[in-house]
Amino acid sequence: MPPAGLRTFAGLKTRAFEGAAVDEKDAGGFSVSYGREDIAFPVYVLSALAAAFLAAAWFTGLNIWLALGAAAAGFAYYNFPLLETGRPTMGANQYGVFIQAFGLIRWRAIDKIDLISIAERDTTIHELQIGLKVPLSSALVTDWRKQPFYRLLMRLPWRMDHDGAVRINLEPFDQPPDVIHRTFLRMWRYYRS
Repeated sequence: MPPAGLRTFAGLKTRAFEGAAVDEKDAGGFSVSYGREDIAFPVYVLSALAAAFLAAAWFTGLNIWLALGAAAAGFAYYNFPLLETGRPTMGANQYGVFIQAFGLIRWRAIDKIDLISIAERDTTIHELQIGLKVPLSSALVTDWRKQPFYRLLMRLPWRMDHDGAVRINLEPFDQPPDVIHRTFLRMWRYYRS
């Protein structure tokens, strides 16, 4: 029985892992997705500006409007995953930790799960760092790093550091960083034994 305090993401079903590829949408378990409040507004605004700049370039024929429109459209395209609030971005189930566009890391391959606070000017950014004790190729149960062509240049919720730790910025998520960290730690302690 899983530890108390865990919740299941509504609408997702947990499939038994039997050597078959597990899709990102069917990972199940405890899931968090991007929040909806302040993050989506700049993406929508820049999408509207891109459309306006490209329309101005079409009607005036000036290259400056085309350059501004392309830059605004590129920024909106890169940040499009922030608008996908219904899709789980990361989470955990009985098999391990899953991260969108990364894969499913098995519990026994994880060495540590830390919450790191990074001070930048007047804000503090919280990062979840998942240290691995085995090489990445043997840590992943499923590998989701190969993305469709149209998603290749979009924002990724993760990055790897030189030590092989997976780093996830927790600021855009819909739950507080300490809740995410405590839940992951509780599940890691339960499932690795």
